[in-house]
Amino acid sequence: MSVATLSRPRLVIPATAIAARPLAYTNPRTINILGDRHLSQRLGLLPGVFGGSSPLSGIHAVGDSVITQTSDGIDVNRLWAEFQAALAILNAQRQPLIDLLTYTVPRPVESVPQAGSSTRFEKSSEFGVPRAIRTDVDFFQMGFSFDDYDVGVRFTWKYLRDANAEQVRSVNAAIMEADNRLIFEEVMRTLYRNTNRTAEIQGAINNQATVYTFYNGTDGVVPPNYRTNTFTNTHTHYLVSGGATVDSGDLDDVMTQLEHHGYTTTNGYTEVLCVNPVEGNVIRQFRSVANGGTATYDFIPAQGTPTFLLPVTLRVNESGAGQPASTYRGMKVLGQYGNLLIIQDDYFPAGYLTGFATGGPENIQNPIGIREHEQAQYRGLMLLKGRDPNYPLQESYYGRSFGTGIRHRGAGVVIQIKASGSYAVPTQYV
Repeated sequence: MSVATLSRPRLVIPATAIAARPLAYTNPRTINILGDRHLSQRLGLLPGVFGGSSPLSGIHAVGDSVITQTSDGIDVNRLWAEFQAALAILNAQRQPLIDLLTYTVPRPVESVPQAGSSTRFEKSSEFGVPRAIRTDVDFFQMGFSFDDYDVGVRFTWKYLRDANAEQVRSVNAAIMEADNRLIFEEVMRTLYRNTNRTAEIQGAINNQATVYTFYNGTDGVVPPNYRTNTFTNTHTHYLVSGGATVDSGDLDDVMTQLEHHGYTTTNGYTEVLCVNPVEGNVIRQFRSVANGGTATYDFIPAQGTPTFLLPVTLRVNESGAGQPASTYRGMKVLGQYGNLLIIQDDYFPAGYLTGFATGGPENIQNPIGIREHEQAQYRGLMLLKGRDPNYPLQESYYGRSFGTGIRHRGAGVVIQIKASGSYAVPTQYV
């Protein structure tokens, strides 16, 4: 018996291979065994394992081998609803550091006012009219990248038959962790990247936009003036310390780079410095001249720090007045130096100081933009049903569509700690 074809599903043999045919066939040369219940039963084949009203429809029926419960009695539809609810929570509460760094934008290009201003009043005259202000220097057309990411999940019915709910939940949890890591790593790459990119804009006449870094000194942009501070087109926020280890002057430089563009505490920003424990262990020893050191400011440990770390002459009382809180927006605070609130975490590469100004979670003043789709239904981490929507847990797809770009070019600064050479992007965030 030779098989001519097998599709949708079909098992076709020559009509001459069957001596006695129980039915009349329109095609005298071939017979579809799977399409004829009587003939397939006569040949000992299982009839209709494809479900639905038709063997070609691909829709599961009640009698098909579809698992509706896990081995511990949890309804798979309940798990599906649980996953959707978990995604809603994840989309509403991102990792705290991402929130402080970013602001969500729905468009590929935005006109973003940069801190600083060249606007001036003029003396009015009796018969004249005032000149209109020009803001072309203070507003930048900031572009944002955009990409689609996805991953599939597939369970066989035999797996679901024997798996318990926690095993199924673990797959969902792993994907949510991977999604959070995807966003975090892309934000970090945007933070440390010192070369501009080009983003494609679908449907636009000019279908490209520049995705900027912080001021990098190579693209010809002159930062806007702020008060008495003026800048040139070589001004950069990607610096090299000039020493093999971090010193207090490097922290002074971080504050200067932020504040001379107007990203100050008095203007409503929080100045944050993020460091690796390698640098943190050195920074916590900084003492001002008044306390026998060489720094401009004392390092002030956060509340709850063991007392043996406090310098004897540090002016704080037993209630902790004068010390920063132990956490900030869910992140552990090492301490404070001048206006810099210092966050220590292994996520930040050793050998770098990462400073930025933030207005708070999802604040329009934050330095990095996360671009999401213009249509709300395509935002966040999406959980989509697979090929058979009646049984979504057996096959489903997770999708995330987003991009990044710098919104405020003067609101971040990165200093690489090394004796000489030019700035290089950290290896883990290239």
